Amino acid sequence: MKVLRRFVTSLAISCSVALSLAACAAVAEHPVVGAQRIAQPRIDSRSIPVIEVDGLQFRDLDRNGVLTAYEDWRLSPDERAADLLSRMTVEEKAGQMVVANAFSNAPFGQPASGYDMGMVTNMVRAQGITHLNSMLVLPLAQFAQANNAIQEEAEQGRLGVPAVIATDPRHHIASTIGAGVQSGGFSEWPDTTGFAGLGDMTLASQFASTVRRDLRATGISMLLGPQLDLATEPRWARISGSLGESPASAAPLAAVLVEGLQGSADGLTRDGVATVAKHFVGYAAARDGWDAHNRYGRFASVDEAELKEHLKPFEAAFAVHPSAVMPAYTIAQGLTVDGQAVEPVGAAYSKVLVHDLLRTRYGFDGVVLTDWGVTADCGEICRNGFPKGERPTFEGISMAWGVEDLSRPERFARAISVGVDQFGGVMDTGPLLEAIRSGLVTPSQVDAAVGRILRQSFRLGLFEAPFVDPAEAERIAGTPHDKQLARIAQGRAMVRLEDDGRIAGRTSGRVWLRNVDPAAAKAAGYEVVSDPAKADFAVVRTAAPHEMLHPGYFFGSMQHEGSLAFAPGDPDIAAIEALPPGLPLAVSIYLDRPAIVTPLKRRANLLLADFGARDDALFDVLAGRTKAQGTLPFELPSSMDAVMAQRPGTPADSEGPLYPLHYRKTN
Repeated sequence: MKVLRRFVTSLAISCSVALSLAACAAVAEHPVVGAQRIAQPRIDSRSIPVIEVDGLQFRDLDRNGVLTAYEDWRLSPDERAADLLSRMTVEEKAGQMVVANAFSNAPFGQPASGYDMGMVTNMVRAQGITHLNSMLVLPLAQFAQANNAIQEEAEQGRLGVPAVIATDPRHHIASTIGAGVQSGGFSEWPDTTGFAGLGDMTLASQFASTVRRDLRATGISMLLGPQLDLATEPRWARISGSLGESPASAAPLAAVLVEGLQGSADGLTRDGVATVAKHFVGYAAARDGWDAHNRYGRFASVDEAELKEHLKPFEAAFAVHPSAVMPAYTIAQGLTVDGQAVEPVGAAYSKVLVHDLLRTRYGFDGVVLTDWGVTADCGEICRNGFPKGERPTFEGISMAWGVEDLSRPERFARAISVGVDQFGGVMDTGPLLEAIRSGLVTPSQVDAAVGRILRQSFRLGLFEAPFVDPAEAERIAGTPHDKQLARIAQGRAMVRLEDDGRIAGRTSGRVWLRNVDPAAAKAAGYEVVSDPAKADFAVVRTAAPHEMLHPGYFFGSMQHEGSLAFAPGDPDIAAIEALPPGLPLAVSIYLDRPAIVTPLKRRANLLLADFGARDDALFDVLAGRTKAQGTLPFELPSSMDAVMAQRPGTPADSEGPLYPLHYRKTN
């Protein structure tokens, strides 16, 4: 692509913090071919000069004083990507092929004031890495400032390539390392399972649009989601982020979420968020319910007939063009696709799943981004966990399932050979460069991958306006209006499992509480008492049971695993059984995965299932201000014997469920 050498005028303008965004965003219209007109996009720079061509403004990303083709926003993303690719060194190309972690400037688990900018500088300037994943939690204006600091570092790169900053979901109450991030001031909506059970596509679209607006306002342009897994194994630890167990409910929701997040049914828009549809495919068919972040959970059990059901949410999403797809960690044991046996490796290394199924059958030409840690070495800690009594850390984490015996350059090469473009959680491009320089990865493979990655970046509009306004972020994200809508959604997504009419509609009275904030009850108009004998009714909150079975594994020590039945002596059940006979009782159980709720069913006058709800949303439902309208996004089994007899890959197949899929009490 030739350099456009029209007469240019250097404006000697560097739109800095001191200048308002309005001053950096002059909008004009300029006639182009025929009768078409093109709008001047917002231009925002700090250290990169802005130049003028024919009355239009462009960032001089390579600082050569002329309008280089990839700097010209009038060209298509394909044309710009091709030009930029032709100018990149192999080291810069390798930098595009990884998504590194932007760690905070405080020890893990401690409050931070920003990113570790020394680490960011090393990755951006020394390695050319411009895709970074954020786990930072700050008030929204400070979060926007921190993301601007990353963009200021990116401006120092030779070609001025802006940063694409990614995140796991942030708009829910629950957060677990590797699956979600604390909201940090954003509105908190039900888990996606709640949206699946509610079935309100208008609300789901509103939620997705809110997430898109909020993330872009604070400097985030890629979401590691939505999670399109079909939650067929009830013991799996990641059900709360899935679309539930019903393919018929999950498929339309998948399409609505991708479209709302990206801004269009035709793919990514300039103000959209690049989606990473995950985890392709069959991740939730986890053998024994173990999660594949852990080596003991690396296997999935799904056959070809079941795979068709697991594919339905992805097929619906493909119709609205997600920017990227993330292969699953799991090894799909015994699976065949179109007569071809799936290799005994994680999906990112599978030719059958990535090349044959995703790239060829579905024609997916977006970015294929691996999940985190798939190229890391799996040593003693990865294989067997930390020694007993030692607290697990990030040390030794790997998910290189099925390719543990390959070298790191060989892992990169194998994944690229089957159609992978980008690697999550990679902090050092050295092994990738070694694979390229040794011939394990060819130049044409590198160019194909980087071309797809750059096209995505150009579609986001970051080459023109990578910076955000912290004051604007604080004004438009996490507003009281958004939080009220999210609160209503939390209540609406609840499912009435039992209701004899003795609780619903109470707007006053004396209430005894367990696991509920007394301040929320008082704010709702109730009098809180400490003696249940003096109460008019009781409210208890609990959660789906789980066990601690793998304390020596970093992820296993945090994930909810094991039995879905309340253990003998469970303190919540004991407290319920000790209540005065006849005292009306409302119970709300948080279902991050299914539960055997028989002990609750026996005693509760009102039994609600929730999918992430604050206490105020619960009292809205109890008082009748919000109507619980959800249905179960998965069945609730009657016993662990029934759970053990299920197939991990088959939806809703337990014998005699206590409450079936889609259940809600209607009278």
